[in-house]
Amino acid sequence: MKKILIGSDHAGFDAKKKIAEHLRSLGHEVTDCGTYSTVSCDYPIIAHRTCARYAEGGYDFAILICGTGIGVSIAANKHAGIRAALCNDIFSTEMARQHNDANVLCLGSRVLDISLMNDIADTFIATPALEEERHVRRQAEMKALDDGNFDELFGTGAVPGK
Repeated sequence: MKKILIGSDHAGFDAKKKIAEHLRSLGHEVTDCGTYSTVSCDYPIIAHRTCARYAEGGYDFAILICGTGIGVSIAANKHAGIRAALCNDIFSTEMARQHNDANVLCLGSRVLDISLMNDIADTFIATPALEEERHVRRQAEMKALDDGNFDELFGTGAVPGK
């Protein structure tokens, strides 16, 4: 069982309810961070509320939904420690978890049907991050970007082939 936060704007409200119900039926603990109706609202507020709560600790993952998933993905990735991935297929979802240790899944309710969104959420939750050296190194580099000390720790880095 995982502890999962879920949030959406008005465009993702119906999908959010269905995904939360699906995840609860599988035994996961799901906490709704809003919105609570189809009345128009701003996705950055929901993304911020959800990511801030995730940063407090105690949750395994978060899921954010808007019309395309793009807006919530951009807003979520403004938060240190958040690695939000917009996923529209199973392969990208597996790679987001395995290679990038994504901790926030972003979905587009106007892009995907509910069956695929549920499958993507299930895959995201079930797929572990790989612990191979190259992936661990890249996670450290992303954390350094969050912390503002990338150049100090890694320099500007050489680009292969130059």
